[in-house]
Amino acid sequence: MTRSIRAAALQLRARDRSDFARSLESSLDAAQQACARADLIVLPEGTFPAYVLGEAPLDDSAVSHALDRLTDIAKDTRTVIVAGAAAAAENTVRNSAFVIDADGSLAGRADKLFLWHFDRRWFSRGERLAPIETSIGVLGVLICADGRIPTIARGLVDRGAELLVMPTAWVTSGRDPRALDNVQADLLGRVRAYENRVPFVAANKCGVELGMVAYCGKSQIVGAGGEMLSLAGQYEPETLHATVELGDRRPTRVPPPQPARRAKLCERSLRIAISFDPLPEDIDRRLELLDDDYAISSESAERLALLDRAIPVACTDDATALDPAGLVAYRRAGYPLICWTTDVAGEWTERIARARALELRIYLVVFDRTVRRAFAVDPDGVVLAGTFADYRLASFSLDPRKTLQTAVAPGTDIGEGLERVAALTERPAKSTA
Repeated sequence: MTRSIRAAALQLRARDRSDFARSLESSLDAAQQACARADLIVLPEGTFPAYVLGEAPLDDSAVSHALDRLTDIAKDTRTVIVAGAAAAAENTVRNSAFVIDADGSLAGRADKLFLWHFDRRWFSRGERLAPIETSIGVLGVLICADGRIPTIARGLVDRGAELLVMPTAWVTSGRDPRALDNVQADLLGRVRAYENRVPFVAANKCGVELGMVAYCGKSQIVGAGGEMLSLAGQYEPETLHATVELGDRRPTRVPPPQPARRAKLCERSLRIAISFDPLPEDIDRRLELLDDDYAISSESAERLALLDRAIPVACTDDATALDPAGLVAYRRAGYPLICWTTDVAGEWTERIARARALELRIYLVVFDRTVRRAFAVDPDGVVLAGTFADYRLASFSLDPRKTLQTAVAPGTDIGEGLERVAALTERPAKSTA
């Protein structure tokens, strides 16, 4: 049985930490206004006092005062509020999201598990993975880079979360000022909703902190089927509103695969030809012409076995590929390449393939039965090559060493993140209050 809630995501202007006292009222005013039309509102990561803390000690009393003000707003408007704030706890500081229930009580706190780049300088990573119960439903709260580790959202949903909520500080490099890109905003947010069958609400900042940390905006509210319900612009503050459906649709999960062996590093790059169709009889001659080393197709187990002797290759199906944890065992075993034969229709095939490749730092070859197409994706989530129309044999270069480059930002390693979340999900969930 489904039920509806009104959700709001507040995209706020980034402010330097030194401006916290002056900017507080505008943040609280935006929250007050959003509560008039919402059952749940979400504020960005590091709303109080900022994302870039620097080295100065945290003024915990100022943050507590801001949260007290939010508590009053929640109680007066009967709205659940999720807000990002620095939290002094257990003799350290954590990058946290506070969940204030509609009666003004503290429903719980989530701490960022996967620290990103320099925020590890002033924050300690979280130590628990558990959803938070509120009067409107069970929230799976994750913070910014937590969304890059697929097993974090999966763990929250499998422990009862009905809605994924993300206070975030999605940054951008500014490669193109007209299109402020961020892989979570542009791809992974929708994938997290789709693969877990729950809505997703993310509140980001816009603008710049300290002249050196730029945000991409693009706060969003996504439905449980991965459909974009509301999307903010890149440059200006705004409040998004949408109604989301919570229900009892549970995603399909599969037993984790058991890789046949631990992968050994191949020292050289390989050129691989891919085809959806059966390989032609003169394939070896064609490989010579293309300067390719191997050829694989959805129809040739023998050719796949030849490649598997050079680099370990795993083959997977839809149930495993669509499970956020389905391919993790291969990543942990060091497999550089996975071949996915799929019957998933439409645009989700490429989205899932790109997400799996970049979040696990692997190469992925997809054999798409719905359009009879083969394509390859690299560890950055870029589609390298693919067949179309009469172009039935496409080639790409696979560099196994690239799959060893698991650092996605300085001091931020997805291999370590996956291992740590694996350890957390093996523990019973703990209270977050």
